[in-house]
Parts: sequence; structure tokens; C-alpha cells
Amino acid sequence: MAQKKLGKQTLQFGSAPVILSKASVVGPKEGQGPLGSYFDLALQDNLDNQKSWEMSEQKIMQHSIELALEKAGLVPDDLDLYLAGDLLNQIISSNYTARFLSTSFLGLYGACSTLVEGLAVGSLLLDGEYADTVGVSASSHHDTAERQLRFPTELGVQRPPSAQWTVTGAGSYILTKAGSLLKIPQVTIGKIVDKGVSDSNDMGTAMAAAALDTIKVHLQDTGNKMEDYDLIITGDLGLLGLNVLKELLKHENLPTDNVSDCGIMIYAPDQDTHSGGSGCGCSAVVLCYLLDQMLKNKYKKIFLVGTGALLSPTSIFQGESIPCIAHGAVIEK
Repeated sequence: MAQKKLGKQTLQFGSAPVILSKASVVGPKEGQGPLGSYFDLALQDNLDNQKSWEMSEQKIMQHSIELALEKAGLVPDDLDLYLAGDLLNQIISSNYTARFLSTSFLGLYGACSTLVEGLAVGSLLLDGEYADTVGVSASSHHDTAERQLRFPTELGVQRPPSAQWTVTGAGSYILTKAGSLLKIPQVTIGKIVDKGVSDSNDMGTAMAAAALDTIKVHLQDTGNKMEDYDLIITGDLGLLGLNVLKELLKHENLPTDNVSDCGIMIYAPDQDTHSGGSGCGCSAVVLCYLLDQMLKNKYKKIFLVGTGALLSPTSIFQGESIPCIAHGAVIEK
């Protein structure tokens, strides 16, 4: 019998992994948003002197892990393992960043849930004593995502109100077994939930059911209540998806006062992102802000629910619905 498993999908760590350091690098739009002053670096433009948007995204991720290592007083050789993922085909931003680090590497893909997936896998490795120090990164870029998943931005295609704006940004975290400030005592591994939504311009609605499923399972597995958390935050449903999630929670007689979303927090209403932010980089950089708030005692315990729409251009063109997933990580001060 699995000794560290709670209920169906939640894992309880015997020695809770610690977030030793963090770093965030964002694009100009994100730097001008309400959280702009909390990010380590905001670029002047989305190209950042690179030849392509894809090269720019890779440099953003590389810079974020370099900063996280520097803050921890470490160098790449100090990492036992590096876990990273992004939205691009074959996760090329992560692959080329791992080439720079030249350390053991596991590439991950969970769409916008990738950051939490990385925190979960990294925590498993640390608690299982397979590693002492693990790096975790996730990134996205507005222009690379538009080119791959929708239309190149040069075409000026009109976006519907339900569409979200892919965040240009990367967040990196150094996890260790030693320390006491910010710990990850539990993670809940999600399962695929597909309610038949096929509109790729409304991924928030598609992902809301997966977020509900993971929240409900987590509460059942742990015996916790919604009120036990200062904040339950999804990443990232956007405005439309969060409204759907709250209606679903109310239907389950669950309170919603402490429920929010990374895609709503990162942009101001006057920045014209329609339904808010999305992308692997969204929760990856917003979590950096949330951890700052935890260190300032605004929050003591949060439940980060990373939501991912696991679609591709091919599946959408073939009329497939969108399979979604949500992974959860408890973070405590």
C-alpha cells in the first residue's frame, strides 16, 4: 500500500520540500501590469534583441533560472535535476535552456499546468531522496503561442472576447530538502476532464471543470475545507473560466470568497486582454508575486491549481474537443 498517498490523488510528503529561491522575467505588457514591480526583470520589447520570438522565449527562461540560481547562491552544477516545460512544439524553449545548464533534465508538458506539474515532480524526487536540489521552470510567449496555436500576430486577426492573452514570461524555482520558510507539504495530481468544449478561443470554460475536479478531490483526500486556505488560485482560467468555476463550486455548496486566478491578477482591465492572461508563464510568474506576499504574511497557506488545456492545432482542426487537466500544490509558510 502506498504509504504517502492520501485518498485517490493526493501525495503527502514525509519531508516537505522547500522553495529555496525564485525568479521571474516578463515581457513589457506584463511589466506594465498591476504586478509589474514584483517581477525581477521586465523586457523592453518581446524580441529582446533576438532574431525570433522563439529565441526570445528561450532566453527569458534561461535568464529566469540563472537568476533563481544566483539568488540561492548556486551554479548549474549544483542542480541534481532540471525540470522545465513550455507551450512550443517539442518544448524547445526548455530543451535549449537545459542545453545551456548541462545538467540532468526532464522535459514536461502540461500546457498551463506545467509549472505545478514541475513542482509536483520535483517534490517527489526530493521527498524520495533521489535528489537534493531541483530546478523547475515554465515559460510562454505571446507571439510564439499565437503563431503556433492560432494566427501570427502580423495578420492582425480579431480576437473574440472569450480569448485570453498568452503571457510573455518565465518563472523558475529552486527546490531543496533543507530550509523552513516556504514548503510544499502536499500535491494533488489531476486527471483528464473533457466536457466536450471545442472552442480554442474559450479555454477557460474548458478548464474550469478540471479545476473543480481537482479541488474537490483534494478536499476529499485531505479532509481539508476551502476555508483552511488563505487563497485558492487557479492558473489560469481567466475571467470567463473563473466565473464558470465559481458557479460550479456554488453548485457543490463550496464557498468562493478565497478563490481567484493568476490570469486575472497579472493584467489590469484597461490593458485589453479580453478574458485575462494564460500560458505556462502566467502562473509561473504570478507565483513569484504570491510567494512575496506569503513572506510578508499576507498569506500563510495557499492552494495553487495549475490548469492546462491539452489541445493542439491538429486536434482542433479535426474537430476534437479539449481534454483538460489540473494539478494542485499546497504551499505553506
